[in-house]
Amino acid sequence: MTNGVTMTNAVIETILSRSAAKYYDPTATLSDDQIRELVRIGTSAPTSFHLQNWRFIAVRTPEAKARLLPIAWNQPAISDAAVTFIIVGQLADASTIPQRLAPVVEAGIMPAAMVPEWENPARGLYFEQPQRQRDEAVRSATFGAAAMIYVARSWGLGSTPMIGFDAEAVHSEFGLAEDEVPVMLLSIGAERAGNWPQKPRLPVADVLELV
Repeated sequence: MTNGVTMTNAVIETILSRSAAKYYDPTATLSDDQIRELVRIGTSAPTSFHLQNWRFIAVRTPEAKARLLPIAWNQPAISDAAVTFIIVGQLADASTIPQRLAPVVEAGIMPAAMVPEWENPARGLYFEQPQRQRDEAVRSATFGAAAMIYVARSWGLGSTPMIGFDAEAVHSEFGLAEDEVPVMLLSIGAERAGNWPQKPRLPVADVLELV
């Protein structure tokens, strides 16, 4: 920001031009390499203590879409979008931290002696705290999904985050583990005509308190 005027760049333009897509081109597809790249970039999003407590199930074949459709309220995006990700959060577990931090230590970013300084407070936060564990699963998964939304937009693709699904049925049908939570569905694909532009938001004055 310079003299009260927001400077624009490609990142800001991507964010401000994004809107949830309703209509997709059902003939358009994404390659598995494109799907992998979406997730690779998406997982650069932040997680508490570098837990990386997320997983992404890419529903992209007709057979898999047919399994998801009836337990996702028969929403057309499931069938028409190139891929619908089941965004999975994993309950926060401090015991995974040494493994998660090992590549960070190996890369020379963090000294090995610092690992317990991360693991011990994380254990204090999450051990026998099911609500905190679940909250962290939802936070991490949402950060990852948000990053993927903006990557998709930067590629000229539409996206639709959805909470309209039977969580227990998705958990069972797609074999989620006991410590995993289906946080949302995220459809991504080429748009077709009819989608709205980004809708106006509340004024900043209504949502910001400067203290």
